[in-house]
Amino acid sequence: MRAVHLTLPEARRVWMHAQRLDQRSPFGAGPAAARAAVEQLGYVQIDTINVIERCHHHILWSRIPTYTRADLDHVQSVDKGVFEYWTHALSYVPVEHFRYSLPRMRAERAEAIQTWRGSITEADVRRVLRTVRSEGPLTIRDFKNDVLVDKDHPWASRKPSKAALEVAFNRGLLTVSARDGMVKTYDLVDRHFGWDSPPRPATERQVHTHLLDRALRAQGVVSVDSAGYGQRPPGKEGIRRVIATRVRKKELVPVVVEGLEKVEHWAEPAVLDAVPAVTPPLVHVLSPFDPLIIQRKRLSAYFGYDHVFEAYVPKAKRVYGYFTLPVLVGDEVVAVLDLKTDRDAGRLLVQQWTWVGTGNAASHQALVEGELERFEAFQLAR
Repeated sequence: MRAVHLTLPEARRVWMHAQRLDQRSPFGAGPAAARAAVEQLGYVQIDTINVIERCHHHILWSRIPTYTRADLDHVQSVDKGVFEYWTHALSYVPVEHFRYSLPRMRAERAEAIQTWRGSITEADVRRVLRTVRSEGPLTIRDFKNDVLVDKDHPWASRKPSKAALEVAFNRGLLTVSARDGMVKTYDLVDRHFGWDSPPRPATERQVHTHLLDRALRAQGVVSVDSAGYGQRPPGKEGIRRVIATRVRKKELVPVVVEGLEKVEHWAEPAVLDAVPAVTPPLVHVLSPFDPLIIQRKRLSAYFGYDHVFEAYVPKAKRVYGYFTLPVLVGDEVVAVLDLKTDRDAGRLLVQQWTWVGTGNAASHQALVEGELERFEAFQLAR
C-alpha cells in the first residue's frame, strides 16, 4: 500500500486534535466531560507531587475549562466510569477497559510478594481482605492495630496493612473506590462495581489490539513505540502484528512524516482524509505528565522540544527548575515555567521562566500571562 506523506506541522495538528488541545472546550462540562476526556485519552496519569495541583486534575483541566475536582470524584465513586490501575504508570482508566488489565492482575496473583514491600505475608493480604469484606470500604487510616516496622525501601511503608492493601489492589482483589487527595479508599472489586459477573480477561491478542486502538484514538498518527509506550518488547511485537493485519485489510495506511522518515507510522484513512486546518493558537500550561508530554521521544520528534524533569535532580544541577511545566502556544512549546502554588498566600508563584523554541517571546508574553491567571484561579479553587 502506498504511504501518505504528512508534513511535520500536519502531523502535529493531527496529534493535538486527537489530544483535544486544539479546542478550548471539546468535552463540555461536569462529570460527563471528565469521563469523556479519560475515554478519549485512554488514561490519565496519577502522581503524588503537589507543588501545584496534582497532575490528574491538571490534565483534565487542560481540556475542560470549567473542570472541578468533584467532577472526577463523581466519575470514580458515583458513576464508576473510571478505575485506577497501571498503564505505564498508575492512572485513571475507563471502566470499559477493565478486562484489558485482568491479565496483569492475574499475573500479580501468581507472583510472590516483592521483598521491598517488607516482611508482609499472604496472611497479611488475607487479613485486610477479610476486614474490607466485613467492614466495608476502608482507608489505611482505618487500620489502627499495625505494629510499625522500619522502611528498607523508599516506596515501602511502615504500616504492614498499607503494603497488604497495595498487593491486593495490584492483584485486582481490591479497587480504589474513592480518593481524598492521595488517601485511597479500598473496596472489593465486585462490590464497588456491582457486577453480576466480572468481565472476562482479554487474550494477549486482544490486549495488543486494545493498545493500538487506544493510541489511534489519542494520537491519530502512531508508531509501534508510541502505541506500545511502557510495554516490553514482546508486547510491541504483538502490536506490530495487529498493525500488519490492519494494513492488509486497508484499515490502516502507512504514513511518512516529514523529517521522521526512519520511523514507521500509520493512521486510519478517515484521519488522513481530514487533517485539521491551522486554527488560531490556544495557550496551554501543561503538566509534565500530560499525555502529550510524557512520551519524551515522540514529543522531541514532533515538537523539537526535549522536556527535562528535574524534581529528582540535585538543586545545584537544575537548569529549568524543580517542577517545570511546558507552555504550548498553538503547536509550539514556547516556554518552560517552574511554578509553585502558595495556598496560604493564595497565589501562584513563578519561580523561573525560561523561553524556548523559535517564536517571538515578546509576542507570547501577554498570551502566557493571561493563561497563567486562569491557571492560578484553578489552582486555588476548592
